[in-house]
Amino acid sequence: MIHQNWTKRETIRTIECVHTDAKKYMVNRALTAGKSYELKNETEEFYFVIDNTGKIGGYYKEYFKG
Repeated sequence: MIHQNWTKRETIRTIECVHTDAKKYMVNRALTAGKSYELKNETEEFYFVIDNTGKIGGYYKEYFKG
């Protein structure tokens, strides 16, 4: 149930989005290349950040530097 309070959790670190060139999904609606985002949780494949919508979103690590 960790996902229910991610927005209130302490930020792990800040990571920068390097591109939004997604092969399958429309990532450019929620992320902006060159903008930094607060990392709230991380798995082996995904970063969970507060995106441009103000909500938590899970994105492949390939979109970020850091």
